[in-house]
Amino acid sequence: MIRMLLRVLGHRYAGPVRRTVALMTATAVVEGLSYALLVPVLRELFGSTPSDARPWLIAFGAAVAVYAALRYVSDLSGFRVGTTLLHGMYHRLGDHLARLPIGWYGAGRVGEVSVLASSGVLQAMSVIAHLLAPSISACVTPLTIVAVILAFNWQMGLAALAAVPLVAAVQLWTGRLTAATDAERAEHDQQAAGRVVEYLRAQPVLRAGGRSAERFQTLDDSLREVQRASRRTVLSTLPGVLGLTLTVQAAFTALLVLGAHLALGGDIGAAEVLAILVLAARCADPLLSLSDIGGQLHGARSELGRLDKVLRTEPLPEPGEPVRPSRHDLEFDAVTFRHGDRTVIDGVSLTVPQGRRLAVVGPSGAGKSTLLQLIARFYDVDGGAVRVGGVDVRDVDSAVLMEQIAIVFQDVYLFEGTIEENVRLGRPDADDAEVRAAATAARLDEVVERLPAGWATEVGEGGALLSGGERQRVSIARALLKDAPIVLLDEVTSALDPVNEAAVHDGIERLMAGRTVVMVAHRMRTVRRADRIAFLDGGRIAHEGDHEELLRSSARYADYWNISQTPV
Repeated sequence: MIRMLLRVLGHRYAGPVRRTVALMTATAVVEGLSYALLVPVLRELFGSTPSDARPWLIAFGAAVAVYAALRYVSDLSGFRVGTTLLHGMYHRLGDHLARLPIGWYGAGRVGEVSVLASSGVLQAMSVIAHLLAPSISACVTPLTIVAVILAFNWQMGLAALAAVPLVAAVQLWTGRLTAATDAERAEHDQQAAGRVVEYLRAQPVLRAGGRSAERFQTLDDSLREVQRASRRTVLSTLPGVLGLTLTVQAAFTALLVLGAHLALGGDIGAAEVLAILVLAARCADPLLSLSDIGGQLHGARSELGRLDKVLRTEPLPEPGEPVRPSRHDLEFDAVTFRHGDRTVIDGVSLTVPQGRRLAVVGPSGAGKSTLLQLIARFYDVDGGAVRVGGVDVRDVDSAVLMEQIAIVFQDVYLFEGTIEENVRLGRPDADDAEVRAAATAARLDEVVERLPAGWATEVGEGGALLSGGERQRVSIARALLKDAPIVLLDEVTSALDPVNEAAVHDGIERLMAGRTVVMVAHRMRTVRRADRIAFLDGGRIAHEGDHEELLRSSARYADYWNISQTPV
């Protein structure tokens, strides 16, 4: 458990964790040894001169005081280390998620990551703060007491020692029983979290269909599965709890019978038997708590395993000797890319000279947006190469590559904050004049002027407080402020009203000026000014040329163009 915890956290935390474990172990040993003083205390109390017990009582009180001080220090150390580990774990998980390829974030990942980042991390990191001390105490203190019993009477000590493998076997058996149900419950938790997100995102569709008052069947089904899995998890722990209780009670009964037999035979005094039985009873409490602690530890271990699996997912490799492109032309050289079992891009070869514009058109699912993502190295190609300035993107440092590229997506995501803060994401060190100039070029200034709070207007989570056209203007202003030499545009006007579309087009024209551009568009009139047009179909280049050339040579392109010109 500790080994996995250190692997998940990294070796920088090994020292504090090991010191805390050593301190908690020493505390548990002192607790067990302090109970050993009960034997001479009770022996003297039940002897001929009870007053002789006074020194032993003082020693027992001192031992308990030492234990209390150690317990305070060890618990405080556990809380402090646990808080540090929690902070470090969130940072490590966040940094790692930011480096994973976009392709990793497939179906179901939203639920998995949301559960991991919330309850998963808290449960895993609670081991140090809340579970480690009681679990060590539940194991070490009884073993120490058994050693004490052995020192006072070897027969009863061996009888107590015989219970140790039985308790260990019950715990292992319980762990195996709950392992499968824990994994099942975690899977259903992730699915339910994903369904909740889906339900929230589907509100516009549900309400448009007049179904806002209805229950969301898929979400209900997921929640019912979570309930069933939780019930199975609880039921799977019952045999272990009952088995542990019976084992502990049977061991105590055996000690009682053996102690009575030895006392009646004169092999041991009644006071010693009573003291040993008191010690055995003291063993029972931490042993019985093992069922509860063991279940929590097993759940935490399962979460650690899931965290470990995510952290072991390899990000895209960084070049050992990165090369910085000196030019800004683009090239697809026999590029092949597969997503699962499906070939999305199949042997595509294209060139975009520096400062020129390439438009990519074609039916939905043809792989148009994937081409943009390969340029930005959201994925690595399975065959061929994508080059920027003649350099394979895999040989360019990721940070350097992203410095060269500005991306404007169809679905704009804005971070919760003000309009100005979202624009400044393009270049945080830009001065006010540069921010205002970018806003003017994107025609965002028109939006800012009509809002009561102006630049300080809060956009809400994801930009929910702004319209689609307003979000696009923020996105274009952000890209203009970045001033990258390569611009990637993905369906930026496909869902805008005419007024916003005209404003966004103005901003896009300013953004594209003098830059290398690859644009994906469904609205064919946006591609007329491209220097080159590639018609993509089934992951392959079906036709390529300028607008007029394709109208003459490609019936499919001509059909697309004619349909786009037909009034609705």
